[in-house]
Amino acid sequence: MALPAEIIPVLAHFAPAFTTPTYQKALVLIVGVILAKGRRTVTSALRAVGHTQTADWAKYHHVVNRARWSGLQVSRLLLEVLVATWRPTGQVTIAVDETLERRWGPQIRKRGHWRDSLASSRQVHVSSSGLRWLVFALVVNVPWTPYAVALPFLSVLLTTPKGSAQLGRPHKTVAQVTGQVVAWLRRTLPGRAIHLVGDGAYAVIALGLLCQRYQVTLLAPLRLDARLFEPPLRAIGKRIGRPPPWWAHACRILRWSPWRRPLAGIAVACRGTVAPTP
Repeated sequence: MALPAEIIPVLAHFAPAFTTPTYQKALVLIVGVILAKGRRTVTSALRAVGHTQTADWAKYHHVVNRARWSGLQVSRLLLEVLVATWRPTGQVTIAVDETLERRWGPQIRKRGHWRDSLASSRQVHVSSSGLRWLVFALVVNVPWTPYAVALPFLSVLLTTPKGSAQLGRPHKTVAQVTGQVVAWLRRTLPGRAIHLVGDGAYAVIALGLLCQRYQVTLLAPLRLDARLFEPPLRAIGKRIGRPPPWWAHACRILRWSPWRRPLAGIAVACRGTVAPTP
């Protein structure tokens, strides 16, 4: 199959991730997925490129269910191509979010019931059966629109606690999986400033500390009642009286914090009382 000369160098970046026969079949599927209408399946991709009467059509299905190739390696090559094209210098902004793929069937072992954000509201909670993907995308500015565009390069499949138990694997939360991807991003883009942008589900202290360890800036909205301090220390031995409340410990941190000079003149409300900072 003849390909346009402009796309051959782009697709050649992914050749090291496949063997030569698998790479040739993957090229056919990639072009077929681009040209296909409706659902992007292997059959529709082969139909779009005119391979409906091919005798060895089953081998194209083997690319996605039997051939040995690493999806993580392909994601790394894709990220390197995107960064070299759109962000050759400066910081790299990456957006993270979850999406629900509605799928049914007894053969889908990692299927679970998740909250459907499209059908749910603040008053009504609707759950749908399907696959929940954690998607990472590179945020770039393109010349034909004033808005930023997110280019996905990695998707990680999430499982419910029940599904992880059935698979015999330890369950990992969204923050834990995101932390693993943060470490992978730092290995893939060494020396680059990385900004990770997410919603309130990623405002987790453990994830923030991990991002600080790998020198990744985490941008996520915090709750107004977020407690970014450790609870009061428990007294050793027997102590008379009530234990100290958490808000007394928070006020003490604000009064004696190293940032008290910029906070001078600001009143801090502590459990009904207003205590001016020194």
